[in-house]
Amino acid sequence: MMRKLILLSFLILAVAACQPKQQPKTIFLVRHAEKQLVGDDPELSVAGTVRAKKLAQILETSDIRHIFSTNTIRTKATAKPLSSALGLEIEVYDSKEHDALVKELRSREGNILVVGHSNTIPHVANYFVREGEKYPELQDIEYDFIFEVVLDSDGRSSVRRKVYKDY
Repeated sequence: MMRKLILLSFLILAVAACQPKQQPKTIFLVRHAEKQLVGDDPELSVAGTVRAKKLAQILETSDIRHIFSTNTIRTKATAKPLSSALGLEIEVYDSKEHDALVKELRSREGNILVVGHSNTIPHVANYFVREGEKYPELQDIEYDFIFEVVLDSDGRSSVRRKVYKDY
């Protein structure tokens, strides 16, 4: 009986050692701020520029260590005020490669900002939703959501969708 108990203990420890570990962190996922309505790769509108500055104010004390953006003018301009305030470079990612982005986010140490699009940010957030409803794509007029993804060291994650005024 004692041998079985010892064997079971070793088995539990072996399985626990194989569980994926990750650095605890918070990942902030946002859609780019309001854009001008002209061109294929528009700049931010006046309202968008104000929102980008507000995002920087909100996250300036959140210990952000990495900033990711797709390679468009509007997403990089949304990240720029925080990037400048913190002295961090904006790292460009491919919005079509969600798996690669999520893997990179899990591997990084420290809190992260990711700026994307109405049809990509909810999909990235859904990678971290364990149970419950998944988030739908954002409507064209929805710019005020901030998805807060909390990753625990044991591999668990949770997602909360907030709005700018919640901060």
